[in-house]
Amino acid sequence: MRGDKVEVLVDTGNGVRGFEVVATRSGRRVEVSTLRNMVEVAEVTRTGQPVRSARFLASRVVAIVEHPAADGGPRGRAAGAGTSA
Repeated sequence: MRGDKVEVLVDTGNGVRGFEVVATRSGRRVEVSTLRNMVEVAEVTRTGQPVRSARFLASRVVAIVEHPAADGGPRGRAAGAGTSA
């Protein structure tokens, strides 16, 4: 969803450096995957095609912070639906 953002904090040896991957268009999302010794953060389309990605050594990653897009509230059900009086 447009506005999704993932911050990755990486130990560079001289301190900690932050990197951001942001979903820039509608219908795109940010996915985080961990492979053996790599952490990959990618902006992908609705069909799963990666648009941009970043890879980091897992041993150097200090933190991964996911910021979901701000939406207008709960989706799907109307507020109060499914409750009985």
